[in-house]
Amino acid sequence: MNRLVMALLAGALFGAGLHISGMTDTQKVLGFLDIFGEWDPTLMFVMGGAIIPMFVAWRFTRGRTPLVGGSFPAPPSDKIDAKLIVGAILFGLGWGTVGLCPGPALASLSYGGSSGLIFLVAMLAGMVAAPPTRALLDSATA
Repeated sequence: MNRLVMALLAGALFGAGLHISGMTDTQKVLGFLDIFGEWDPTLMFVMGGAIIPMFVAWRFTRGRTPLVGGSFPAPPSDKIDAKLIVGAILFGLGWGTVGLCPGPALASLSYGGSSGLIFLVAMLAGMVAAPPTRALLDSATA
């Protein structure tokens, strides 16, 4: 039960942060991505506010266990391969086309609108299609 409460609180805090920071406002996100037009650099502070504490947190998790049990995930790989490049391109295309990524897409559902729901359905379809597509690509290159 304690773990579920902590997950609910963490998710609520994350969603509130996305909303307050403007990450759920597709026009603000697209303005950030429009570097050759009317560029809005304010989301750099949001990203820095996420990346910097996470960088520090990774250093403090070594040899520790989470307060609510389980274990911390392994640090991400620093290997740059075709899977990372293709995934980054697909993520960037979705983010740049719609102005949403997975976290803000879920948070934006709380205030309605069909575009967020359409994006969520497309994102879920991509998540379902990814493992068999990866397996197919892996077998083709093996």
